[in-house]
Amino acid sequence: MKGNVKKSIVTRVRLAFLGVCLFSCAVVWRITHVQFTEGAKWSALEQERRIVYQPVFATRGNIYSDNESIMATSLPFYRVAWDPSVVSDELFNQKDDSLALMLSRFFGDRTPLDYLSRLNKAKRNKSRYLRLNSRQINFQEKKELAKWPIFREGKNRGGVIFEKVDKRFRPFGGLAQRTIGFINEDKNGAGLEFTFNKHLAGKDGEALFERLPGGNKPIYDGTEVKPQPGYDVKTTLDINLQDVAENALYKSLVENNAQYGTVILMEVKTGEIKAVANLGKVAEGVYREDYNYAIADQGRTEPGSTFKLASMMAAFEENPDLQLTDTINTGNTGSKKIGGAVKTDSHPYGRITLQQVFEKSSNIGVAMLADRVFNKNPDKYTDYLKKFGLDKPLGFQMAGEARPYIKDPKDRSWSRTSLTTMSIGYELKLAPLQTLAFYNAVANDGVKVQPIIVREIKQADKVLEKYEGQVLNPKICSEETLQKVRAMMEGVVEHGTARGIRTTDYLIAGKTGTAWKFKNGAYTKVYSTSFCGYFPADNPKYSCIVVVDSPKNGRIYGADVAAPVFRELADKAMARDVASQRPLLARAPVRKSRVPNVQAGMQDELTMMFSKLGVTHNAPAGGEDWVRTANPDTEKASLTLKAMPVRPGRVPNVQGLTLRDALFLLENRRLRVRSVGSGRVKAQSVAAGSVARPGTTVVLQLEPIGGRLTAPVLLPVMAPEPLENRTPRSNTASRPVTSTTKPKPVSSAKPAASKRATAAAKVQSRPKA
Repeated sequence: MKGNVKKSIVTRVRLAFLGVCLFSCAVVWRITHVQFTEGAKWSALEQERRIVYQPVFATRGNIYSDNESIMATSLPFYRVAWDPSVVSDELFNQKDDSLALMLSRFFGDRTPLDYLSRLNKAKRNKSRYLRLNSRQINFQEKKELAKWPIFREGKNRGGVIFEKVDKRFRPFGGLAQRTIGFINEDKNGAGLEFTFNKHLAGKDGEALFERLPGGNKPIYDGTEVKPQPGYDVKTTLDINLQDVAENALYKSLVENNAQYGTVILMEVKTGEIKAVANLGKVAEGVYREDYNYAIADQGRTEPGSTFKLASMMAAFEENPDLQLTDTINTGNTGSKKIGGAVKTDSHPYGRITLQQVFEKSSNIGVAMLADRVFNKNPDKYTDYLKKFGLDKPLGFQMAGEARPYIKDPKDRSWSRTSLTTMSIGYELKLAPLQTLAFYNAVANDGVKVQPIIVREIKQADKVLEKYEGQVLNPKICSEETLQKVRAMMEGVVEHGTARGIRTTDYLIAGKTGTAWKFKNGAYTKVYSTSFCGYFPADNPKYSCIVVVDSPKNGRIYGADVAAPVFRELADKAMARDVASQRPLLARAPVRKSRVPNVQAGMQDELTMMFSKLGVTHNAPAGGEDWVRTANPDTEKASLTLKAMPVRPGRVPNVQGLTLRDALFLLENRRLRVRSVGSGRVKAQSVAAGSVARPGTTVVLQLEPIGGRLTAPVLLPVMAPEPLENRTPRSNTASRPVTSTTKPKPVSSAKPAASKRATAAAKVQSRPKA
């Protein structure tokens, strides 16, 4: 019995041992088969997976201003890597410590011993790729690193690898930041970078890369496809005006603790946008370009009183017999029920002319006029708005333009109060750019042009595409109506709500706007203020709109908040316009002498200047370095130069010299100099010819060179005068159109009863500008 058990156990052990031997033989056979029979197949597959084609991104094109100042460009940066396999042992052993020391000093994140350890480890392990540091270096730093030990041998012998990475850079910082825009890795973005991405992006190339631990190493085998750089985009923006617009808007936002603001400046004839600023509040007292309020949905609001221009224009078009001298009775209470809703003015005006209705921005007056002209057929009113192009987008070049909303009598939301409410700028929505395009049409003799912000697409100096503003409407209204509305807009600045920005240097025409904001189903006493207009009114060159939303520091009207921004930008724009300066320069005295007002200086410099100006002169003999002028002849344009002796160790006579020349002579004698005033030296505290003692202070009294001219300057904002004290300008081309007949009173139809009269009285009472 025991023998059988023992025999059974031995048999099982032998079978198990045999099974293990057979399994081991099978494993050895499989390894041999894979290694030698299928080795080539698997090596090829591994090589195929290790060597891959990857895109090589193209350099993005530049964005330029109108004078080709760079507003956005791509700068090359580099990641530093190293391939130790191509470096000879002899070179590495000689220079490894020097390279480690320089890496440590340059990057400052590791000690020289740490870098030396990393270099030696990569060399021992026969690594083919080592990322030395994650920091990206610029081009100048790259040139410096390329001169280091080992690296100076190049990529084939020194193993250095500079991996290029383009970064977007804006030389002017945050200027026009939202207009320039951005684009992310998912190809989403905003502004010009996003809208013109297909032009700016270029065409990516491709190249072979080897997948290695730590990163992908490029393989330069001649099969790479080079990327094609992107095209350049030239905008219409003026850098200087853009800077003025942003600074003026920023000051207003901070002073009024507003929520956001936008400014657009446009050329009247071409529709070219010269400046567009968008600033939103990101913290208390901190504003940044965080959204494009000028064209996009968040900037689309109820415009308020700036829309009264469209209502008045529609009334004049429908009834050409209406004259600016016709009167309308707005009542003596400052409140009146019109078209089923109560309209209010900030002051009772009584009976006033249509010109004054617009100048004072009377809600009652505009609503009464709209009710009288369009009450029986409100479709005509909205048809005129559509004729003006206020119901359609402008087709602006940048993506994201908001769609305007103009209510129609066929809409379910149309009510009895809609006509009079729309007439004063509510129950409709426009983006600031759309309002500006309408005002620009008035300035442009009724021609409505499409605003543009990109002028050209370029490749180097070659223009590939050129853009011009299209004519959206060749004539938005009759010439007679144009004269009337222009006179009203000038009157707003001359006598009305915006008289605080009136200037004697040029004419401004425009309209203030103040609108309650609609929140949570009701109108609140939070305001959106605006001013829209053009200048100079007698020969319009620029149109401009300013919107400041939710001012809080006690000022709520467009005349107080938005209009000063308009004036500051207009002043700077006019100051830079040569044609506009001619009447101002005519006031300044002009020196007509052909002989320059020079008293003393270096002979070489004066001789060169006289030669350029065609002034004859007699130089002194002896080749003196310093000379004085004498006996100028203004008729013959000639003068005489006399030697000005300068003795060593003596205080020179510096009277008549410029401060630069006086400093040169005095400080070379180790004298200290203090100047008072500006210009040329009139007197000196230490007598000429005295001993020049080092450390002595010489006080120089300076006087302006050539005297002070009465040059044209920008005038400060003038305080408004009482209306009765103002004298209208004698510009008959832009004065109100007068009637030869007796003024006709404009009466309003008696409003019918309404079930919503009480609610309308609360909701429809609007602030005026």
